[in-house]
Amino acid sequence: MTPQELRAFCLSFNAVVEDFPFNPETSVFKVLGKMFALANLGARPLTVNLKCDPEDAVRLRAEHEGLVVPGWHMNKRHWNTVTVDGELPDGLVRELVEDSYDLVVAGLPRTQRLRLDRP
Repeated sequence: MTPQELRAFCLSFNAVVEDFPFNPETSVFKVLGKMFALANLGARPLTVNLKCDPEDAVRLRAEHEGLVVPGWHMNKRHWNTVTVDGELPDGLVRELVEDSYDLVVAGLPRTQRLRLDRP
């Protein structure tokens, strides 16, 4: 997955915006103000921090040692840093991004979640 593909995929979800609150290099993808993905799209190797269920986070780290690690500068229990350099299948990366988005949406107040469901 290229940086452009990662960016486009993150922005394809409902109500997502790209923000740069930390520095001009770090893209932060948010749904209704809540982060679900962070990446320096110019870095090599390309990595992305994604929110993850704690049990899934531990499993993924064991299954993909070195490619999925505890979230850099994040809560290590709830965030993973995923290396997006072609070693992990693109389908898995997309699934992890979508899971991160879904976890953040699930934590939003009901009224905001209902707003996301409207066309």
